[in-house]
Amino acid sequence: MHPVLFHIGRFTIYSYGVLVALGFAAGIAWAYLNARREGIDPGQILDLSFYVVVSAVVGARLFYVLIKYQDYIHDPLRALKIWEGGLVFYGGLILAGITGTWYILHHRLLHWKVMDVFAPGIALGHAIGRIGCFCAGCCYGKACHCAIGVVFRDPRSLARLGVPLYPTQLISSLTLFTIFIILVIISRRKRFDGQVFWSYVLIYALARFGIEFLRGDPRGFTIPGLISTSQGISILLVPISIYFLIRLKRQSERGRRG
Repeated sequence: MHPVLFHIGRFTIYSYGVLVALGFAAGIAWAYLNARREGIDPGQILDLSFYVVVSAVVGARLFYVLIKYQDYIHDPLRALKIWEGGLVFYGGLILAGITGTWYILHHRLLHWKVMDVFAPGIALGHAIGRIGCFCAGCCYGKACHCAIGVVFRDPRSLARLGVPLYPTQLISSLTLFTIFIILVIISRRKRFDGQVFWSYVLIYALARFGIEFLRGDPRGFTIPGLISTSQGISILLVPISIYFLIRLKRQSERGRRG
């Protein structure tokens, strides 16, 4: 709706960049405040957060550019303008997950315990970032002829202009705030390490698969015109998350019996 927050001389402050930054800050703050409860040094969480944030931004932007490479062939430097919008969450999650795993193993931290600390913060930060998507107009929905349709009119917006669209960005944000609350409840009652993280992956994958049917922006397809790239990844993550939830639960039960 409002891609540009304000101007300082010739310098432009974009709503998307500000909200994504706030999302990262909120997610890191949540992880930091909850690390001690899990018996983890908060200082290590901050250190790990730096590597995770950098890799998440790089992975999310790289995935977006690869999907929409036609837009960057003639002007490759545009790929660096992330403040204008254009990050694919799954790309960031995958690279951040690889980087985080390397850090955790290198420093001999308890892998799944650390991932559980981060999981609610990821959902919280992502929820805030999706509001930035709404402001920028990226990740927009299909044409909508019901009461919830929104019309983008700012010519700087990335969305289709003058047509009522499903507010998929706000639907995603509300869904992620709900997931955050669910994960907080699970974290207070969890029975084994890894339960919070893999519950997050499972719930988000199912939610993302459904929301993708309302998306109207070009974003790449696993099966042309039927299953988007993100839906394809979601399909893979559902059985993977269920497998790890079952496996880690059984390991925990064997450990208690032993």
